[in-house]
Order: sequence, then structure tokens, then C-alpha cells
Amino acid sequence: MVAVLPDGYSIRPFVLEDAALLVTTYQRNREHLGPWDPHRPDDFYTLEGQQNEARERLVRVEQGLFASFVIIGPEGDLVGRANIQNIVRGPMQSGVLGYFVDRAHLRRGLARAAVEFLEEQARELGLHRLEAGTMVENGPSQLVLVSLGYEQYGLAPKLLFLNGAWRDHVLFQKLLHDRPLQTG
Repeated sequence: MVAVLPDGYSIRPFVLEDAALLVTTYQRNREHLGPWDPHRPDDFYTLEGQQNEARERLVRVEQGLFASFVIIGPEGDLVGRANIQNIVRGPMQSGVLGYFVDRAHLRRGLARAAVEFLEEQARELGLHRLEAGTMVENGPSQLVLVSLGYEQYGLAPKLLFLNGAWRDHVLFQKLLHDRPLQTG
């Protein structure tokens, strides 16, 4: 499955072979992603480090805890990621959004298109609710979420340890449907 995004971009499921492309993408975006990401050891930015990360992520996909996709540019380069992580089943049927866009490809509608794509995937997975948390300072991500109908429902003080400190996050959610839980 490949979905077409604006201006010749596409989004498709993450595969192990994407590890090599991710090395280049993460190296190119190390400074851009630094304020928003956890501390990354130097080996994260190597082929071996990305292959290890990829294997771990794909295990979580197989377990149904994760849905992982990559954003591909018109030239075939990897320019972002989009995920539904921490998928919870049972009476909750929920997942948490995560995404980033390469610094050279910002302001093209890619984050918005990726979140819309993730919503479609979440519906196909039968999820009832999506959640996203952004650092308080991450206005661009907050604008994307609000523009797509996510409601801000709280502030989580010191939610994640990022960039050397515990960071507050603004919490957003979107209910995808009100259908009864399918059991059986």
C-alpha cells in the first residue's frame, strides 16, 4: 500500500531496508530534530544502529503495538516518518501519533497529509481514538493537529525526558468514531 501525498510525495509502510535511507535522513536532520527527540547515542546515526532500531520497531509492528510508515520524496529519498505507536486494544482502542518531516521539506503540507493518512490507518485498525503530545514550544505541530480537528485536552507536566530535561507536553486527542466495541 502506497498513498500519494502532495507534490509527488508518497507514504508507505516501513521496511527493514529503509534503515539505510534513515541513516542519511537522521544525519541530515540531527540538529533539526534535536529539540524534540530523546538523546540519541552516536551509533543511532549509523547503518548498524538504524538496522537495530528497525528490527525492534518491526517486532512491535508484528505484535500489533505499532503501525510504522515512511514519507518518500519525489526523488525517492526518505523525508519523514509517520507512526501510530503505543496501540492499546481492549475497551480503549487507542493509539499515539508520532511524525516528523525533514527540515528541507517543511511547509509543503506533508505533516498534515501524514496525520490524515494515519487517521485512515487507525480507522482500518478499528481504533476509536488517537492522541498526540507536543512539547509546549512545538507550535507548528500543534497547528497541524488543531487544523485537523484534534482537541487540546490537557497539559502533561514533565512527560518525557528530551533534550536534557523533563519536558511539558500539550495533549491532543481525536475521536474517530462512536461505534460500539466489536467483541468476539
